[in-house]
Formats: sequence, structure tokens, C-alpha cells
Amino acid sequence: MKTELPGRTPFNSDAARDIAYHVHAQTNLDAHLKTGPFIIAKGDGAGVIDDQGKRYIDAMAGLWSAALGFSEKRLAEAAYKQMLELPYSSTFAGRSCPVLIELAERLMSIAPKSVSRALFCNSGSEAVDTAMKLVWYYQNAKGRPEKKKIIAREKAYHGSTIASASLTGLERMQREFDLPIARVVRAPCPHYWKFAGPGESEGAFSERMAIDLEAIILREGPETVGAFIAEPLQGAGGVIPPPAGYFKRVEAICRKYDILFIADEVICGFGRTGEMWGSETYDLAPDMVTCAKALSASYLPIAALMINERVFEAMVEQSRKITLFGHGFTYSGHPVAAAVAVETLKIYEERDIVAMAKEASPSLQKGLRAFAGHPIVGEVRGVGMIAGVELVADKAVKRPFDATKGAGAIVQEEMKARGVLVRALGDVIAFCPPLIIAEDEVKTVTARFGEALDAAAAKLL
Repeated sequence: MKTELPGRTPFNSDAARDIAYHVHAQTNLDAHLKTGPFIIAKGDGAGVIDDQGKRYIDAMAGLWSAALGFSEKRLAEAAYKQMLELPYSSTFAGRSCPVLIELAERLMSIAPKSVSRALFCNSGSEAVDTAMKLVWYYQNAKGRPEKKKIIAREKAYHGSTIASASLTGLERMQREFDLPIARVVRAPCPHYWKFAGPGESEGAFSERMAIDLEAIILREGPETVGAFIAEPLQGAGGVIPPPAGYFKRVEAICRKYDILFIADEVICGFGRTGEMWGSETYDLAPDMVTCAKALSASYLPIAALMINERVFEAMVEQSRKITLFGHGFTYSGHPVAAAVAVETLKIYEERDIVAMAKEASPSLQKGLRAFAGHPIVGEVRGVGMIAGVELVADKAVKRPFDATKGAGAIVQEEMKARGVLVRALGDVIAFCPPLIIAEDEVKTVTARFGEALDAAAAKLL
């Protein structure tokens, strides 16, 4: 299909060429044929510049990921140097390279204490896929071929491949794809503000969520449940921090029934929650941990699945029996991506990225909470340098806007018009700026948000 953008000569502009040849991810493709792309031409610190020369503060760090912003020269130089030295090598059949060894060592030196080894891949989705495969591999090694179900939560986001999208608890990721696959079991979303009963305390709500989880395990049969996966803070499902005491109860239940605990740290990892890991923020001891996005500050694709010794020992034993651990990708541990990740971790250490996040956090969190009383704001929530603001039509009863009104999209566009990029997750406005963002830019983000709320309210109410 050849499509012409209104007002432009076909194929004589980037926008027209994009429409003609490029299929976009997570996009209304029919609408895109009419409106065309939003083209980003250049990065600039915590911001980006479009093809018309307008600068935007990117208050989403791309996709929760560009922790060091968009113009860190050291990362570009690290990639160039590695390309000249060794542009490619695989990890198959015991192969390695110095930069990948350094990355594994550096990563494990800052990893959650419960894990000890890293297996590299290319995206958060691949890391979650790998975790699912390792659950099955591990349970087979333990002689428990029926213990393969994985429990994931409503509103979870774990990726977009067949396996990771099946674990994801968002209908939009599964509709018309014939997902989820078998062996995925759903647990309730622990969103206290939305799902707590009248007068129910946060502690009582956490206890109820834990009781519900245990009931699900008993219903399915503990002998059939191999793992539980959770984001420390749920990201794309609406930026939902866990209620107090929730994970302590959940971990105890997992240990009780010998169920592996997988922490999906693809968004939370590397300082986002005010600690190096969300697992540290919420005092978790997972058996497996996924990371990606900020591992390379998103300058190149790379991800990792970190595992504990219990899982690794079972993998070793099983590979001894069958002579091979038959998993991996052509680009697993790609040396250029590894070099960028090493340099990223060096920068995190030198600049104390966790301290940076903690220092910047009050400006973001307090700045957004100042709008808690706004007529269309139901809840402001978040931790560290990640936050969400849920929009409602009626604050008193927490009634959402009719979906056809597109309240979140209206606020998102009002922010864009004011030079700030945010992401509407339905009617939740998500904020996840680069960790290097300056305080004055944070203040600009929150000030523009107030203006956008007022403009949206005038259209919606």
C-alpha cells in the first residue's frame, strides 16, 4: 500500500517514507497511515529534538530506559572502540571474550545478593522467555515434570514475545494473538488504592492478596506450580508500587511450596526505585532476576537473566545428563553491547547513580503529589524516579473516565504541546525520566503537567 501524507509529496519526506515502508510497534496502524510518525532526530541530555528542531524533555526516558539521557559520548566511544577490536563473538560452545567477562563480573558485583551468575540476551522479553525456559529446565532436572505452571499477576508487563506476553497481564498485549499459552496462571493485582475494600488497611489488604495467592496455588496444586514472577513495582500496567508487607508474605508462600521467585527488574533495575534494584527497595531475595533497559542505558540492546546457585547447579547437573544446555541466541553477550554496558556500569559507579536518583526523587514525587487534589486526579503514586498519576472522572467514588474520551491521550498530547514527553497507560500518566535529569527540568515537567491537567479538565468535564 502506497500512502500519501496530507500536504506532503509522497516519498519526498521522512514521514511519507515511514508510512510507506515501516510497520510500527505498539501503534494504531490505521491511524498511523493518516497521521504519520513523530520523528525524533537528535538526543540532547535528558531531552530529544524532533525533525522540526523542537526540543522536548523526555520524561519517560524513551521507554523507561535511557537512564543516562540521549547524548552520553562515553557510551558511543565505548561502542566504537569495541567495534574496532572485536565486533562480534558468540557465547556458544564455551566461547567468551574479555569485555563480556568483565561485564558479567561487574554486574554480579552489584546484583541482588540472592543471585550469583548471569546469562546474557538481547531484550527484557528475551530475558523473561529465558526465565520461563529455565523454570521448566530446572523442574525437569529436579524430577518434577508436572511442576511447570508460572503464576503472573493482573496488570503485569513482562514483554511481547509469545512467552513473555503470555505472562503479561494486559489484554491489549494478548488480544487476537491467541495468547496466553498454557501453563500461565493469573493472580490478582495488588493495587491498594483501586482494589482495597471499605475501611481495609494496607496491611490487611496485603494479607488478603497473599491469602488469594495461596488459594490459587492450592487450587492448581502446589506440585504443578513451578514459579511466581513479579515486577517489584508494576510498570506498564500503571506504575503500581506494592502495598506494605505484600512481598514478604508472597515470598514466604513461594518458599513454603518450593516455588521459584522471579523478579522482573527490567524497569526497576539500576537505581530507578532509589536503590540499585527494586528487589532492594522491597527487600526481596529472588531466585532469578531479569534486567535490560538501563543495563546499557539503552544505547544498545542487551539484557541479562541472573540466577542463584540452586538454579545453576540444577542446570549443570541436567546438562551433564543430556550433554548440552541447549539455549542461547546469536547475539547473546554481543561484545559491542557488552562494552557499552560495561561503560554504563562504570558511569553508574562513578556518578553514584543511586544517590542521584534519591536526590532527584523528592522534586519529582512531591511535585506530582501537589496535584493530588486536582479535579481529574484520582491517585498520585510512585517511588524514586518513577511515578504514575491516575485520572478519574469522579474523585469521590474513583470513577474512571469513559474509555472513548481518551483522557490519558489528551493529557499526553497537552504535555507534548508544552515540550514534555510522557506516556499515557490508558488513563494513567507515567513518568520515568532519565536519572541524569536536572532539578530545574524536573520542575519544568511538573509545572507543565499542572497546565496539561487544567487544559484536559476543560475538555473532559
